[in-house]
Amino acid sequence: MGGKTIKLTMAQALVRHLCNQFTEIDGERVPLFAGVFAIFGHGNVTCLGEALEAVQDQLPTWRGQNEQSMAHAAIGFAKAKKRRQLMIAASSIGPGASNMVTAAAAAHANRLPVLLLSGDTFANRRPDPVLQQVEHFGNPTLTVNDAFKAVTRYWDRITHPEQIISSLPQAIAAMLDPADCGPAFIGLCQDTQEIAYEYPAAFFEPRLHVIPRPRPDRQALATAVETLRSAKRPLLICGGGTRYSGAEESVAAFAQARGIPLSETVAGKGSVTHLHPANVGPVGILGSSSANEMAGAADVILAVGTRLQDFTTGSWTAFDRDAQFVSINTARWDATKHRAIAVVGDARETVTELGRELGDWRADAAWTRKGVAAFAEWNALLDELQKPTDTSVPTYAQVVGIVNAKAGERDCIITAAGGLPGEVMKGWRVKAPNTFDCEFGYSCMGYEIPAGWGAAMADATRTPIVMVGDGTYLMMNSDIYSSVLSGHKMIIVVCDNGGFAVINRLQNFKGGASFNNQIEDCRVKEAFAVDFAKHAESMGALARHVDNLSDLPAAMDWAKSTDRTSVICIKTDAYTWAPGDADWDVGVPEHSERSEVRAAREEQVAIRKQQRIGV
Repeated sequence: MGGKTIKLTMAQALVRHLCNQFTEIDGERVPLFAGVFAIFGHGNVTCLGEALEAVQDQLPTWRGQNEQSMAHAAIGFAKAKKRRQLMIAASSIGPGASNMVTAAAAAHANRLPVLLLSGDTFANRRPDPVLQQVEHFGNPTLTVNDAFKAVTRYWDRITHPEQIISSLPQAIAAMLDPADCGPAFIGLCQDTQEIAYEYPAAFFEPRLHVIPRPRPDRQALATAVETLRSAKRPLLICGGGTRYSGAEESVAAFAQARGIPLSETVAGKGSVTHLHPANVGPVGILGSSSANEMAGAADVILAVGTRLQDFTTGSWTAFDRDAQFVSINTARWDATKHRAIAVVGDARETVTELGRELGDWRADAAWTRKGVAAFAEWNALLDELQKPTDTSVPTYAQVVGIVNAKAGERDCIITAAGGLPGEVMKGWRVKAPNTFDCEFGYSCMGYEIPAGWGAAMADATRTPIVMVGDGTYLMMNSDIYSSVLSGHKMIIVVCDNGGFAVINRLQNFKGGASFNNQIEDCRVKEAFAVDFAKHAESMGALARHVDNLSDLPAAMDWAKSTDRTSVICIKTDAYTWAPGDADWDVGVPEHSERSEVRAAREEQVAIRKQQRIGV
């Protein structure tokens, strides 16, 4: 990088470099970083803030209300863009930085890219301890920013202005690497941000980033072909990596052409439409009886782009112990799980090559018909569960059914932890690919509303529909205000069931008494309901409370017609759930005075005896 130089502060140089990174989406050249979510404090406002203000028309800065939520918004944006375009989340030091750790963990668990920039203490240590510095007596190099090491793919602290020349390209490469994708963190020492340095002009030259598509090893592919040819009852599990590869059409066509029943993980749901001929439904603990029936009988499982989380595998009880896995994944770590034949490569390219090598092989027609029949039975059950009734308190299934029916073909459903993931996984019938976002890699309450804000920024041609429970709403709702301020509309449906109902369900199911989950079971002076509609209105949103199920369709029509974020609140049954038939391994007390707990313990021991050994 010899030759001409440009004198800039470290913060100015960092921003200029980020502004000159580009990518291609559907043949169009666009900035790699679409914008910045930022909350300024003394650790970043005077230097990084000054640099961002100067380029606000090129790299827009959006003010968040909470550091965690603005990082969640960045994750929602990246997911909507299928990891092709990114956002930045910038905080000051101390509590601003540590607030983002939870969101970083969500991005890391879900293999999603976001660039996190936090202020840091002084490199020269002259004014130490500075405001918001947490001192470690035996290690003065340690700050709260070190907490990000556990939840990021790339971590660095800039103590000299020249360091960004090597650090920024490595951070970007990590975020765009399909095998190692995840959040990158860079701590910016306050005094280093201000230092002017003669940067090589080449550091600011525009660069177009092309995400690589690694091809599979020929021997691994040949073994996969041989294994599939020997299969009597193959099942395809479609994970989130299918979507991030852009392999949805290839995988769907492969499954249909080969007669292989296709199931989806939480991250993979939306790779195909609900009515695709090969679809047998979601698999696992949040899955359908149809997919779980096929999983239990399958002798070969072709896992495409999935990390095989316990909710997919039923804590490794959902499959025959002798079933052979063939795992296609860009990440070696994921591809080699559970004695799988590991085919490390891009999902789209690998499935295409696999199809070519398989020739005219097809699964047994009787097995294919079995999948079709099982899914038809599941759909009949869904119809029954979602049928509107005159009951005063509707079920989740009924609410999901109506919201789903009213959603536009391309409107994106967004939800996360709580009771809704299971209900939308089972009951949401996807109308178009890539219209489903359920954050369940980290099962992070609070993701939903900010992710809706990020998704609205990512695609102005559709409306995100965010479904949350009352517990999540109370935990993180301030980006209702953010979305109204910025003019990015979403529809929020609040299902008020009086507390943390799904955890109360688990508590009861494993023999425990209802305790500290539903408001009525908590230590309170007086249990009362929050008026979520009025609360949302106070943040500038339009809002309605729906008294019964029959009024919900009209409320959805109203919300779709408005010009800003609109919130619908409806009371929902806390004790009626869509059925599930997969097991889950959770800790149950080995000793208890409660007979219900002792009985649950016996059941848990039986579950563990069914688990597939992972070596």
